[in-house]
Amino acid sequence: MHQWHQSKLSLPPFPRGCHLITHLVEAAMPRLQDCRIGLLHVFIRHTSAGLSINENADPDVLADLQMALDRLAPESLPYRHTSDGSDDMPAHVKTTLIGCSVSVPVSAGQLLTGTWQGIYLCEQRNQAGRRQLVLTLNGDFTD
Repeated sequence: MHQWHQSKLSLPPFPRGCHLITHLVEAAMPRLQDCRIGLLHVFIRHTSAGLSINENADPDVLADLQMALDRLAPESLPYRHTSDGSDDMPAHVKTTLIGCSVSVPVSAGQLLTGTWQGIYLCEQRNQAGRRQLVLTLNGDFTD
């Protein structure tokens, strides 16, 4: 039977950088295991952190990604929007580059990420709070 399921996930505060959250997303969407075929959409409700699908095997990839983002949008530029701190406007730029959502195909109750892929929170603030995600699963279910 074709159904929609939606849940919200409140992530704990993470330090600046890219953090694997696949396991948290899966745990927050219990109907995932009953989905025969579908699509999971994950959306972050913030403008200074993004979501990405990237390599989950070598942590150097994530460190290099953060280094590249920091070089693309350094805090030293003469930004006009500075009322929320020197890391805020660069965080908005990085989130624009990364994106605010990912979609992952689902089959037989499993996310169809590649062998070395995971879902990442890309936190761009130095002192960020909790981040809110909206998880929307659309598909055919066993019941």
